[in-house]
Amino acid sequence: MLKYSGLVTAAILLAVEGTSAQENTPNDLSVLDTIVIGSDDSSTDGTSQPADDRNTFVASESTVGTKTDTPLIDIPASVSVVTAKEMEQRGVETLDEALAYTAGVLTDIYGSDNRYDHYLIRGFYQTGQGSYRDGLPMRIPGFVGSRIEPYGMERIEVLKGSTSSLFGLNAPGGLVNAVTKKPLDYKFGEIYTTFGEDHVEGGADFGGPIDTDGKFLYRFTTKGQDSNDGTEYSNDDRVYIAPALTWRPTGTTELTFLGDYYKRDGNTSHGIPFGSGIDPDTYLGEPDFDKMDTEEWNFGYQFSHEFDNGLQFRQTLRYTDLDFTYESVYGASTNASIPRYAWAVYGESQRFGIDNQLQYDTSFNAVNSRTLAGVDYYYEQVSEERYYGGSADGIDIHNPTYCGRACVSLGAPFNWDQDRSTLGLYLQEEITFYDKFIFTLGGRYDHVETNVEYPQFGSTFETIDDAFTGRAGLTYKVRDDLSIYANYSESFEPVSGESTYADAPKPQEGTQYEVGVKYSPAFLDSALFTLAAFDITQTNVPYDTGGFVYAQLGKVRVRGIEFEGKVSLTDRLNATIAYSYWDPEILEDGTGGNKGNRPELVPNNIASAWLDYTIPGQWHFNDLSIGAGIRYVGSTYADNANTIKLDAYTVVDAAISYELFENATLQVNATNLFDEQYISDVDTFSNTAYYGDGRTVKATFRYTW
Repeated sequence: MLKYSGLVTAAILLAVEGTSAQENTPNDLSVLDTIVIGSDDSSTDGTSQPADDRNTFVASESTVGTKTDTPLIDIPASVSVVTAKEMEQRGVETLDEALAYTAGVLTDIYGSDNRYDHYLIRGFYQTGQGSYRDGLPMRIPGFVGSRIEPYGMERIEVLKGSTSSLFGLNAPGGLVNAVTKKPLDYKFGEIYTTFGEDHVEGGADFGGPIDTDGKFLYRFTTKGQDSNDGTEYSNDDRVYIAPALTWRPTGTTELTFLGDYYKRDGNTSHGIPFGSGIDPDTYLGEPDFDKMDTEEWNFGYQFSHEFDNGLQFRQTLRYTDLDFTYESVYGASTNASIPRYAWAVYGESQRFGIDNQLQYDTSFNAVNSRTLAGVDYYYEQVSEERYYGGSADGIDIHNPTYCGRACVSLGAPFNWDQDRSTLGLYLQEEITFYDKFIFTLGGRYDHVETNVEYPQFGSTFETIDDAFTGRAGLTYKVRDDLSIYANYSESFEPVSGESTYADAPKPQEGTQYEVGVKYSPAFLDSALFTLAAFDITQTNVPYDTGGFVYAQLGKVRVRGIEFEGKVSLTDRLNATIAYSYWDPEILEDGTGGNKGNRPELVPNNIASAWLDYTIPGQWHFNDLSIGAGIRYVGSTYADNANTIKLDAYTVVDAAISYELFENATLQVNATNLFDEQYISDVDTFSNTAYYGDGRTVKATFRYTW
């Protein structure tokens, strides 16, 4: 079963052979400065890697909110951070799982449809435009798309609300930024292996200085996995290899090269006929025609240089090459004589992104000024060969018999090709008066050129979108550990010009008003509490007005409140609690039929809580850690017409970890501990219900040095 075990074993042997226990005692621990040279909590990529990420649930700083190194309590927006320690403690395997306990975020919205990392932020679907890595976008323009490997990430950051004034085109809910693991300036390492039902994986993560002067640092992260996806004939197999090298020629200059290879063999969405009453795990596709496979290469670098006059320059660059295979049979019926649907997409994409930042810090009297000017460029080229309108033989849902590829008819293919380039210019000013008032003002101009071609039909659609988006925020520091803030921000999201639109499409536009309070009590070792209220409106939303013709007459508004608290007490107790109330409404939909309804799959209430505690070892027993979490999602509707209501559900997770001997632990994680069955979505086109993921139990042995 361990088809990738050789790769992981080789990495483990290399790691152990090159490291001695004497060189790497816990006293050696310190964290590499990686954003702004000279700061203990910074990195060169426009995202942060604070010193406590490996040791606590609570992050203290992030640059995702301002693209500058800023304490979370000073940022005039709601920002959540999932640290490496939290991901390890909860046994995170996917981005959905990493975000599951974050306020303002709803994950796994399509249940057993695991083709992508599906999530909502503040009620808006962000999967296609809202995923970032190291501050550069990972957009999904068609079907070809990347996924995040959590084991390769140091932290996951969530910036909520309209973000276009810094990051360019995006929906108004917010964005998720994954921060890649980078070299550290001390020797460290870990090896691990995880086992579960039809699941086995192993990985290693190690690195440190190469030379005695510490000018060259390295890191090597790898993972191999052979697994199913909770349903018969499904799989979730992965190979991840990520080398990294940092060069520090001087104390003010740093260059980090990052590369990775990521092969992921998965499967398409699995559901059952809505209302059929059969076991939700029943497989009704075709084992020989069921793929969601990607093969991805990434290469880039992060560079920073600090001048001696308060001026800093940073540059982040990444190139991505991605191959994609998607084959699916779906839509089984209670009537075995009715054919199923079949379709396929074979594609590839190339992406290039670069972000240049110039930052100037100065002060005079009681005023501190931080000015940020940036230029970024993003280009993506996507080519997809699509097979629509196919079919496959029907199937008896009570006694499935599979017919193989021979019964699948796809018909003639057509190609969909898109080129898109985005050039953005942005400027931001952060002014602090008397260490009490922090004004954040920013604006950005974007120029977007999109070209869509259908070669078989001789059709070409070109659109050029220009937009200016702004942002204004104010933070008032009541005390050093307490702040209140308010902000106004804007977003825009271009729409490709295709034949499905009656008129030339305009970008979707969003505005947000937000107020909030942040509290980091000094009497606790490490804690941050955030309470926010917001009002977001998006216009130019496309709706089908009949005959598959879309018009941009839609308008959607989401109002809500969010509360999130994260606490670490010494090194024994960690807790996170989150609650979100959303009041979503379709204000206009082009026809009036859904006006006043709730947008599909958007609940009113989301809540979660996680707590873990370590019992100190004594006598002949070592440390024992026990953790438990609960997640609640309120009722939703499967369609904008609000005709299919989906019940609320509650899921319980748990973890237990025991220190076998020094630096070695055995950990068991369970998700959906009580195997709660619930419907996440119903596809009204195929009358297919998609259930949430069932119970999984996995055991992990981990050795660190």
